[in-house]
Amino acid sequence: MLQATLGEPMDAAHDVGHLLRVWGNAERLMAEEGGDRPVLTAATLLHDCVHVPKDSPLRSSASRMAAEKAAHVLDSLNWTAGDVEKVRHAIEAHSFSAGIVPTTLEAKILQDADRLDAIGHIGIARCFHVSGQMNRPICDPFDPGADRRALDDRAFAMDHFQTKLLTLSGSFQTATGRRLARVRHDKVQDFLNGLLEEILPDAVTVSQ
Repeated sequence: MLQATLGEPMDAAHDVGHLLRVWGNAERLMAEEGGDRPVLTAATLLHDCVHVPKDSPLRSSASRMAAEKAAHVLDSLNWTAGDVEKVRHAIEAHSFSAGIVPTTLEAKILQDADRLDAIGHIGIARCFHVSGQMNRPICDPFDPGADRRALDDRAFAMDHFQTKLLTLSGSFQTATGRRLARVRHDKVQDFLNGLLEEILPDAVTVSQ
């Protein structure tokens, strides 16, 4: 029902479950950081309302496209221009690939809430799901830890741990988000090290 309302096809890493998890994260952050609940509710619900595949050349524009669509939706519901702009900015700034710095509390909370869903156990599951959709192998069988080659997460799922997942915890905007991110970061690190040990028992583990 929610997917039909949003009107865009979603992959299983950006489905209704993702929206619910991001909202749960946002509520947890709001409980300690504050924030405008109606603005965050709308921003969370609509932050992925335009679906752009991970390997699309338009990927870095996805959040701007979603923000534009969200603004039209809220305009039709007679939201004030100020609140529409708050939602628009939060959606634009939530994306890692867009590289937009969040300037409002609501934008900071949405970015943190979305990034929490990209790390920890759920982040690992989503990483391998998306890589499977794109038919990318788990790792380079001859150099899984990228000790003798450049990292390439378009070619190997495991490379995404070092190119993105293990870098996210340093980018959180709120104190609560940073605290929660450290815990999830450690889970990703432990998983990667364990995976490397099983693939190559004598391999040196990657530390971040």
